[in-house]
Amino acid sequence: MTTITRRSFLKNAGGAGVALWLGLYVHGEVGKTTSPVTAAHFTPWILIESGGKITIYNTKPEIGQGTFQAIPALIAEELEVSLDQVTILNSNGEKELGTAQRAGGSASVRTSFSDLRKVGASAKEVLIQAAASTWGVDAATCYAENATVYHRASGKSIAYGDLVETAAKIELPKTPVLKDGKDFKIIGKSMRRPDVPLKTNGSAVFGIDVKVDGMRYASVERCPVIGGTLKQFDASAALKIKGVVTVVPVERVYGIHRNTGVAVIADNYWAALQGRKKLRVEWDTKGFEHFQSDEYEAGLRLMVSQEGLTDKNKGDIDALTIAPENLVEAFYETPMVAHHPMEPLNCIAQVKDDQVELWTSTQVPSNVTGSGPNDLHKLIGVAPENIKLHATFVGGGFGRRLYLDFIVEAVNIAKQVNYPVKVIWTREDTTEQGPFRPMTFSQLQGGFSAEGKLVTFRHKVISPSYAESVGRNFDPNKVDGTMVEGIAEQAYEIPNIRTAYVRAGYHVPVAAWRSVTSSTVAFAQECFLDELAWKAGMDPMSFRLSLLSAPSDTKRVLLTLKEVSGWDRPLPKGSGRGVATWEFFAGLCGQTVEVTHLSDGRIRIDKVVAVIDLGEVVNPDNVRNQTEGAIIMALGAAVKPDIRLKHGKVTHHNFYDNLLPRISETPLIDVHILAEGGKVKGVGEPGLPPFAPALANAIFAATGKRNRKMPFDLHV
Repeated sequence: MTTITRRSFLKNAGGAGVALWLGLYVHGEVGKTTSPVTAAHFTPWILIESGGKITIYNTKPEIGQGTFQAIPALIAEELEVSLDQVTILNSNGEKELGTAQRAGGSASVRTSFSDLRKVGASAKEVLIQAAASTWGVDAATCYAENATVYHRASGKSIAYGDLVETAAKIELPKTPVLKDGKDFKIIGKSMRRPDVPLKTNGSAVFGIDVKVDGMRYASVERCPVIGGTLKQFDASAALKIKGVVTVVPVERVYGIHRNTGVAVIADNYWAALQGRKKLRVEWDTKGFEHFQSDEYEAGLRLMVSQEGLTDKNKGDIDALTIAPENLVEAFYETPMVAHHPMEPLNCIAQVKDDQVELWTSTQVPSNVTGSGPNDLHKLIGVAPENIKLHATFVGGGFGRRLYLDFIVEAVNIAKQVNYPVKVIWTREDTTEQGPFRPMTFSQLQGGFSAEGKLVTFRHKVISPSYAESVGRNFDPNKVDGTMVEGIAEQAYEIPNIRTAYVRAGYHVPVAAWRSVTSSTVAFAQECFLDELAWKAGMDPMSFRLSLLSAPSDTKRVLLTLKEVSGWDRPLPKGSGRGVATWEFFAGLCGQTVEVTHLSDGRIRIDKVVAVIDLGEVVNPDNVRNQTEGAIIMALGAAVKPDIRLKHGKVTHHNFYDNLLPRISETPLIDVHILAEGGKVKGVGEPGLPPFAPALANAIFAATGKRNRKMPFDLHV
């Protein structure tokens, strides 16, 4: 499987001869075939050339999660072609390809599984009809395999490439027949990802690799006090640095946050960095220089007395009187964390008159070129049809590249010059400027009846609002559903449940981070369930299962986890085992963690067993890869330094002080996949939320110490 850019494809395809473009089901509608065209006439989705070459668009940016293979695999399965016969063409936000060209929410496969298979199936049916017409036989007597149509009775065959002229005259079927899962040849099989060799040998092109003719580089000095703005600057010393061309002010927009800075533009990146160091800048810090994380968090703890806005109210929790000795209460805290994509933020922008051309690594091509109210055109004042995007491989996103602020900044710089400008953020810029996963505080209460049954459960979240920060669908009189996601959706059968939200004002930009708020509220809720289990005098696994009398995905995951983890196997003295599950919009995963309390006080994480429920699986090997990665990222958020502000400034700067887990700190991870049909679930995020609570619960089992605040110390 190979990849080519749209530009190189168009450049080289002019003499390719006759080709057949086939449409895609978008929100249940199917496109139509075009008339016979040459490959230079660029239209959506599947291209089959007369020479036999097959090209499929990948419309979900490859950010490390495997869509470069998974998306074409869904189409190829029904089209009856092998992946070795397919050339992938990455999409660039073309309007013909719809508004779902984005990677986020573990949605790429789970929201495309049926529609993309219909693409392949409809194309296959058209090709079979074309062959049947050529032979003068009934299409029901023909079948397709290996990019060829066969006639069963005679053994005749015609390759797809030889059918394009005839097939182009046939309308795509509206209801193509899809394969039965037992007949899958690609879906469900472990496959080597085609992007891995490219990334290993250095041939994969990321945004940071791109160079265009006449390009210059920019580095931006931004206010180190979050919330501050530019007052004035002196660039005289910067302009004396060899290679520095000019210095301009610039604005960057992130939701409700208007950030200003000074961009140094130079012939090379080194000169831009050196010139930036020579700038003399005066900032208006607006009092934010007095902001301290410790003081802010203390204020949030006081907000626990507020009733907040009710999110979900099951049963009649106020009608019950629980004896004080049967009440359990706890308060959990999770911190701000940074995204830390391996590839620093970058964007090349060129503005000519009213035309904008961009080269960048983004999770949201559709939002770069789209016409929606939250798309780029609204932020830069350019008509969407005048924005052209060249999307590349993405060196990690984790939610950070869902946002357009770094692209807006590059465009605003390019508007002030007459050449393309490549803006590269330093690692320090990325760490210090945000946006960050918001801190979240949780107050929880559980009540038992006199008979020892858990009958009430309360979970109140106190945190800044994601919707407010990004400026989307925010209403101060309504619960920000993002901040309480998953809490009330767990399968546990508790008759009376109330969830609530207290919004905390915050001037620091916050954003979605891998698994969004489930990465915080799951820690609180699943640790608290552990506390309730101990209060009930029950084993934590048995306690959870006692709350799941009816069949459910969660019950199936827990029963599988109990078996494959050897939950009932005794552990040596000083060791402990913890369990947690979490189900939310992206999917469902359960995990056990085993730890050992060493003689020097350190906690050693020995093993993680994960059971992820998918419904359907495209590439099992990639599922394991993604689940392992989510667990390691969760480990970092659980035990490594968090993001804190002192005098308004972020106190961590780079990997040397905002640490990530090393290979030597990574435990053995054993991933088990449940794929028994039904609703298709996501892969990239579900493995993250259960880890921290399972780890904290294991530490308690081994030491008797309860960790209610992340990050926690692996030294007891």
